[in-house]
Amino acid sequence: MIKLITISSACLALTLTACSKEQTAELVQSDTDNATEQSQTLRIAAAANLSDVLPEIIAAYQADKTPPAQAIDVTYASSGKLYAQITSGAPYDIFLSANQEFPAKLAKEKLDNAKSADEATHESFTYTQGQLALYSVNKSLKGLNTTTLNALLMSESDSKITIANPELAPYGKSAQAYLQSQNIFDTLTEQSRIIQAENIGQAFQYAHTGNVDYGFVAQSQLTAIKATPEQFYTLAPDAYPPILQDGLVISDTTAATDFSNYLRSPAGQQYFSDAGYLAIE
Repeated sequence: MIKLITISSACLALTLTACSKEQTAELVQSDTDNATEQSQTLRIAAAANLSDVLPEIIAAYQADKTPPAQAIDVTYASSGKLYAQITSGAPYDIFLSANQEFPAKLAKEKLDNAKSADEATHESFTYTQGQLALYSVNKSLKGLNTTTLNALLMSESDSKITIANPELAPYGKSAQAYLQSQNIFDTLTEQSRIIQAENIGQAFQYAHTGNVDYGFVAQSQLTAIKATPEQFYTLAPDAYPPILQDGLVISDTTAATDFSNYLRSPAGQQYFSDAGYLAIE
């Protein structure tokens, strides 16, 4: 009987040792996985109009984390160009567009290409709404309204007006839609007065450097430089198609989901409001 008890005790000790080693291995693997994810850089593809506000949001997000959040790398370009890069395999974790169309298309494509029904996919989300403004460093825009704005643009036959590429940049698309709704886009085009920029960032540079007389730009860009009242006119939000800006989490990393949630949090939304965007519900 004593021998049996001794053997049973030995077997129990071996079993507990094996379990302990297995649990330790699982914990080590879990810690390794967490450390690996923490050390990886979070890659964000962001619309050009976000270049002024996103760095502040990222800094606040990283400062709010304990331990500090992982490194974040941002590529700014037109939404259409970023969409093309992502569909070609660019390794981004989050796509922040200046419209709703590109994230929705990308989400559908990812769902259609999912290898199984269980494969994780994400839905697009709205994180802010942009405002369109006319900007000039050459001419005073003080006291303008819709009627006088159209008269101003049409009366100066030699003035140049820049808009972002409507095919790639949502701000350019809304600017074109506004000019068309006022029945002046075709005339301006025929007079070769519209200078097309690749994205909203380039459109702002054309106007800011005085290379063109007027530029349809993002209100956030003007807020960032503290433009004076006579330098810009903010168009009424109902005067052009809403510039609802959507995003999409592309990868399955925890950090990508966490950052996208921060964008929509009260703290994240306050940064957008302060930067010249409209609040989202």
